[in-house]
Amino acid sequence: MFGRPPTAAAATTTRLVYCWGVKLIKNSHAHPIGRTQFVRLKSAVSAVASELRRPPPYYLPGLVASNEDEDIICAHKNNSNGVGNALGQLDTCKVVEILNSLREEPCHALSFFDQLKEQGFVHNVSTYMAIIRILCYWGMDMRLDSILLGVIKSNDKHLGFKVSDLFEALIEWIEAKGPKSLIRAFDALVKAYVSIGNFDEAIDTLFQTKRRGLIPNIMTCNFLLNRLIESRKNDTAVAVFRQFKRLGLSPNDYSYCIVIKALCRKGSLEEAADIFQEMEEAGLTPNAFTYTTYIEGLCSQARSDLGYEVLKAWREQNIPIDVFTYLVVIRGFVNESKLKEAECVLIDMDEHGVVPDAYCYGSLIRGYCKIGHILKALALHNEMAAKCIKTNCVIVGVILQCLFQIGMADEAVDQFNNFKELGIFLDEVTYNIVVNALCKLGKLEAAVGLLDEMKGKKMSLDVVHYTTLIGGYCLQGKLVDALKLFEEMKEKGLKPDIVTYNVLARGLSRNGLAQEALNLLDYMEGQGLKASVVTHKMIIEGLCTGGKVKEAEMFFNGLEEKCLGHCDAMVNGYCEAGNTREAHELFVKLPKQGFSLSRSSCLKLLSNLCIEGENDKALALFEAVLASDDAPCKIMYSKLIAAFCSSGDMRKAQWVFDTMVRTGITPDVINYTMMINGYCRVNCLQEACEVLKDMKARGIEPDVITYTVLIDGHSEEKMKKDRCLPNAEGNKGEQNEVATLWSEMKEIEQKPDVILYTVLIDCHCKSDNLEDAAVLFDEMIDRGLEPDNVTYTALLRGYCRRGYTDRAVTLLNDMISRGIQPDSHTMSALHHGILQAKKAKKVQLWHEGPVEDEDGGHY
Repeated sequence: MFGRPPTAAAATTTRLVYCWGVKLIKNSHAHPIGRTQFVRLKSAVSAVASELRRPPPYYLPGLVASNEDEDIICAHKNNSNGVGNALGQLDTCKVVEILNSLREEPCHALSFFDQLKEQGFVHNVSTYMAIIRILCYWGMDMRLDSILLGVIKSNDKHLGFKVSDLFEALIEWIEAKGPKSLIRAFDALVKAYVSIGNFDEAIDTLFQTKRRGLIPNIMTCNFLLNRLIESRKNDTAVAVFRQFKRLGLSPNDYSYCIVIKALCRKGSLEEAADIFQEMEEAGLTPNAFTYTTYIEGLCSQARSDLGYEVLKAWREQNIPIDVFTYLVVIRGFVNESKLKEAECVLIDMDEHGVVPDAYCYGSLIRGYCKIGHILKALALHNEMAAKCIKTNCVIVGVILQCLFQIGMADEAVDQFNNFKELGIFLDEVTYNIVVNALCKLGKLEAAVGLLDEMKGKKMSLDVVHYTTLIGGYCLQGKLVDALKLFEEMKEKGLKPDIVTYNVLARGLSRNGLAQEALNLLDYMEGQGLKASVVTHKMIIEGLCTGGKVKEAEMFFNGLEEKCLGHCDAMVNGYCEAGNTREAHELFVKLPKQGFSLSRSSCLKLLSNLCIEGENDKALALFEAVLASDDAPCKIMYSKLIAAFCSSGDMRKAQWVFDTMVRTGITPDVINYTMMINGYCRVNCLQEACEVLKDMKARGIEPDVITYTVLIDGHSEEKMKKDRCLPNAEGNKGEQNEVATLWSEMKEIEQKPDVILYTVLIDCHCKSDNLEDAAVLFDEMIDRGLEPDNVTYTALLRGYCRRGYTDRAVTLLNDMISRGIQPDSHTMSALHHGILQAKKAKKVQLWHEGPVEDEDGGHY
């Protein structure tokens, strides 16, 4: 090429090379290069200069290029399109020669390589090999990864060669020069395949490398195994690991750790345990991360109890166990809802000198908040503060969200202010929780003020914050303000999402603006958002809640394609509006239309039917759900049992109870107590006692309410027998049963409450055992329990029945002094007692004969 006159295209590309060389020499003062490299670069540019018939630019480092050279560079910049068209004819050999001359200047070589590619030059295997050799030589791994990732992402048509050709070229070079020269390139090739999820090609490349006698880097193999696990290809990861070992590759401790993770995730816990034996045979010592990985695997398979036992066993062997290992076990127990066990781990950490961090406490706090046990969560948070463990906005957010969800919005706001005063960083999520709480409380001005405070702190308000406040305005019926905020949101460049439209549609519907809600749907679709089933549900339920049932029916009937969600919404809407009959009629019609209500809607309808005393319809609905694929939930059983027990139909209540047990749902103490109370109400004490026995047999401990129901039942039974057989001796059985139940409570340390004491006092009073009744009354006060109006009335009635009116009056005065006002029952009992006492006195005097009074009369 140097001996022939250049074509126009070749001349243009040659000028590009010349300009690039001139620029590089000119800038050598900023990026110094060695003397040898400088000479090579000048030689290369001189060759190009001769072809251009221009004088070679022999600039020494630190000198400035001539104006003519600057003009050439500027001309290249201004004529980039023309240059790009000519690059296709650039001689590959010349590019490779220049790259080789820049071996000692990898950054300049890479810059030259990239500039050619940007201008449209198509690199081939030779030019890629040249730049790969330079990058491997200088250990520029990240740039090498980037180069080969670009090769893998391009298909063969764009490359002009096959990736397999590059692979073969690398093999040939290594066979000629030795494995240390380009082995890193194979690692980069594998990583590139893995990065785009092409695992088959990555595995094949690794195995080909090994078959060619080259040993791949173990870190590359680990990278592959880890990505396989992240992609949930656990079986493949284990198989590849086994194949690596068969091919003679020596895994390191991290390799074994990765395989333990894969085996645990696929549930092969015994195989995972065997890996430790393999590590020992390989002469490797597991590190703390490996041990933690195995324990984490056990916990992920709901075997946190076993994971904790393993932790303690390893701890006894002086194996390093750090705070993260304990955290893994705590999280496992929390995920399994075993919060007491998780708390024991926290205590165990303290005892063994391991200081729990915010993540340990945060996980346990999250668990208690999940079940609504906010007092325990707050106690743990206070414990954190006492140990000087800094809290964070995530933990604070969990606590505030729990307070809000259990209906303590006021407390959520107060706690937020307390946290803020303590200087705890609170993020946008935390603020949104409190904004939501303020909206729920109707304190919209305070909510707006909080958003203004966020703006003042340069916190970014997003769609969620605006949507929350829009929902608050809608809840208060302030639709004008809601729509203004909606417009402000759009003006600030925030695009409303489907949730925003749903909230606004529900607000319009709840306030009876059916047409405006429909107009909103049209506007939403004009913005490219399609109304979802949730949108339709909110409109239907909103209209019903707002008293527009007819409009809701019209909207429902006007839907072109109905689905289960629409039917659920209509039934829920009927129930909210108190139209239970219409809801039930729709429920009956749905199977004929190919629909069946969701379990949540069935529960809502069943609850309404039970409240309205339609127990037979509720039972029919229950049986329909029972026959479907979606089995009844525990709440459904409980509501039906309560309804039948309340109506005294214990046969049906028992059938529902037995069905619950038969379907595998274990009744809780509430279910058992309802059954016991139902049997006591229909005077079936024997059956109630049988239920109690069954309860204890299942390991469910009766609570104070259970004992109260039973004691009251036996008390009532005794009173009935006393009225029928006042002189019989057989009534001591019930009295003994009451004493037995009372003793049993004390044995299991069940603390009686005010209601139970009241029942016992009333029982003793009705048995004319006033001394024991008075003792119980004093005992109750000594325990710190405050007697209520019913308690005082029970004891007062007992005194009056025996004619102890003085004691009754004293008791009444004590009652008033404690701030408890007597009601009509209390005063009626006292009045009746006084009249009975006067009557008894007159009878006594009549028997004793007439007595002369002060005026000489007789009485």
